Amino acid sequence: MAAELTPMMRQYLAIKREVPAGAIVMFRLGDFYEMFGEDAVIASPILGATLTHRGDQPMCGVPYHALNSYLAKLIRAGKTAALCDQVEDPKTAKGLVRREVTRIVTPGTVTEDGLLDETTNTYAAAVSGLGLALLDLSTGEFIVEQFAAQEKLDEALERYHPAEVIIPDRRDKSVASPVGAETNALGSRDKSVASPVGTDNGGATLLSRQATPIESWTFSVDAALDCLTRHFKVLSLDGFGLTDKTDLISAAGALLYYVGTTLHHSLEHVRKIQLRQSDDVLVLDVGTLRHLQLIPVGDVPKEASLLGVLDVTKTPMGARTMRNWILRPLARAADVNARLDAVQAFVENRGALASLRTLLSGVRDLERLIQKVDAFRANPRDVKALAASLRPIPEINGLLSSTISSLNTYHLSLIAQQGLVDLIDKAICEDPAVMLADGGYIASGYNGELDELRAIAAEGHQWLAEYQTREQQRTGISKLKVKRVPAFGYMIEVPKSFIPQVPADYVRRRTLTTGEQYVTEELKEYERKVVGAQDKAIAIEQTLFRGVLETIAAKTVEIQETALALGALDATLALADRALAAGYVRPTVDDSDVLEIVDGRHPIIEQLPDAEPFVPNSSFLNTTTDQIILITGPNMAGKSTYIRQVATIAVMAQMGSFVPAAAMRLGVLDRVFTRIGAGDDLARGRSTFLVEMQETANILNNATPKSLIVLDEIGRGTSTFDGISIAWSVAEYLHGKASAKAKTLFATHYHELTDLADTFPGIKNYTVKVKDEGGRVVFLRRIVPGIAEKSFGIHVGAMAGLPQEVVGRAEEILKNLEANELDVNRPKVVKKPRKRLSELPGQMTFF
Repeated sequence: MAAELTPMMRQYLAIKREVPAGAIVMFRLGDFYEMFGEDAVIASPILGATLTHRGDQPMCGVPYHALNSYLAKLIRAGKTAALCDQVEDPKTAKGLVRREVTRIVTPGTVTEDGLLDETTNTYAAAVSGLGLALLDLSTGEFIVEQFAAQEKLDEALERYHPAEVIIPDRRDKSVASPVGAETNALGSRDKSVASPVGTDNGGATLLSRQATPIESWTFSVDAALDCLTRHFKVLSLDGFGLTDKTDLISAAGALLYYVGTTLHHSLEHVRKIQLRQSDDVLVLDVGTLRHLQLIPVGDVPKEASLLGVLDVTKTPMGARTMRNWILRPLARAADVNARLDAVQAFVENRGALASLRTLLSGVRDLERLIQKVDAFRANPRDVKALAASLRPIPEINGLLSSTISSLNTYHLSLIAQQGLVDLIDKAICEDPAVMLADGGYIASGYNGELDELRAIAAEGHQWLAEYQTREQQRTGISKLKVKRVPAFGYMIEVPKSFIPQVPADYVRRRTLTTGEQYVTEELKEYERKVVGAQDKAIAIEQTLFRGVLETIAAKTVEIQETALALGALDATLALADRALAAGYVRPTVDDSDVLEIVDGRHPIIEQLPDAEPFVPNSSFLNTTTDQIILITGPNMAGKSTYIRQVATIAVMAQMGSFVPAAAMRLGVLDRVFTRIGAGDDLARGRSTFLVEMQETANILNNATPKSLIVLDEIGRGTSTFDGISIAWSVAEYLHGKASAKAKTLFATHYHELTDLADTFPGIKNYTVKVKDEGGRVVFLRRIVPGIAEKSFGIHVGAMAGLPQEVVGRAEEILKNLEANELDVNRPKVVKKPRKRLSELPGQMTFF
């Protein structure tokens, strides 16, 4: 059968065998990327491409100039695309054009415009033991982080949210798997199916991600170390702080090998490894991110998140920085205060703030632009965008150094590249073509030989017009036309009625229904001269453009540092802008155990367009006299908003932002825990109550005196007495356990818990102030010391629209229950009254 295949199909099948299983080979044929066989059958419906057949072979194709839009469809469908390009000029190739896989695009390694969200990082990850490596190929960010326990690793994976996680192929027995438990069955070769990555000690899966199995030997420490030292051109990894950190070396080396060698991506722009320490940041698990609505999660839109409130950045780098600051707030008072100093400097200098934000509005995504340049995949418009982004740096430096001298960190990191800007301005024309094959992007005056060749091509148009006029006059054929025919070149076209007048030196080339086409020696000579000049001009442009890319690429590290500094500056300016616009104040951040907020406001709710005027509330917590605040009060009165508000303001302060309050003091926290609401986890067979208890267990097992805990309704997923018992015991544990004595906000409907304040000195009772005007409930939204008189649950039911009959009957049942009229020896049913409700004494009037 192989002997019957064409040379091109033999070439295709050879390449297909080289790529990872499941990858769809996009095979460049002229102006199209073609897919064959099973690849075509799979890709056709995803791409919306017509499935055709050549003999028995299914095939489909897409135009090469629209590659990015089709790649996006494949990646979103969870597929991997292997791009097979022509690596020699078809015009000069002898026989079959040579083709090679230039890169393999997976969900974790996309770099194309239109496939990436410019406001967030796209990570590929690798896990070895308790070590995690993350690579954002689009920016060159390469991170490693070590964890003390599996649950901490799982939390980090949820927080970083990698698009792809590589794992050892368990069918490859050359090296024992360093990831997870054997019961996770991670050896699946179907990468479109999400596979579990982390497990807790009990074997319950904590995280699912797209898992990509790769050869196990790449995770071996020796292979990984060799890969890393060769890439970074160092003798050891001591300079990166990775001495003897075998898990991190294993994960980082396997990830780098996978992206660079297996997927054929350029890694020249990956110039360093950043070792992150988990104790450098305030830890926020995915539940806390969701409950506090810090970032868009699930069905929470950006405008209803803290990110939506604070992100008024001007650049993609700034947007990514702001998101990372919210996800990873600082955990050291000195670091927090340094960032607050920077924000305050701009708050106090509005002129510089406005000028700098205006300058930044013209800066494009420098991090991703320099990656494209370094990989030699940038087009001329990318290079012009890079120049436009570098151009304002001298002015930015001038503003920083002359008006805000305390911000030397930004000033020193912003490296002006005036030489590169001048080169790009001189070499690339103002409105360049995108496709290198089309030419027309090198500026006039940059290269003398190119200018001469362009002049020849330009003069050719005039020559053709003059030649046509001469031939019409010489032959007497007034309707003779000289035109360029695709695939045939320049021709003289003569209508049928004039053919007898054609001179002897015309050589017939084509017969048409309307006439004949001819060439002459003079026309052929012109074509050789002009077409040769055009081809040579395009070749010269491509050579010159590559030279420009090489010059820029030599400055990759400096431009990456500048991009990071611009991102930090942009995020700082955004925090200063929001502080001024929303009336935020600078918090006092220290190493005390105090969390004090005076007249705090919820930053998200207060800015919602239809929100009622926000009622501020104060808070005071420490680990001695006011450790646990028990909050009782009706539903809808504002308990949950209040406890979320305190936690959100604490996160804002620790990320280095001013806060919505009249004043604030915060002793730095190590973690913020939240347990708010719950639902069945049907996919994993967990009931509401089990989910609630597992989340509570996580808090009790990991909280420290430097933590902040927000609890909303512990124990409500089970019977009343069980729930009260559990909630009571949790409060006692947090108060009495020295290692878990965290500052805690505890909202509850179990009024029995308020008795705790009589026994434990660190527990205080607070309630939401409610005004009852003859059955009409008014929520005043104020948190005050004391205990709620009643829950007003039936009133809330009436407000929600329950039928009046249901509301009245509920009121009667409540009275009977409160009077202890249920007989434990009888069925738990409250008898209906013999008289009508309206005739009963003491019947309350509703609304």
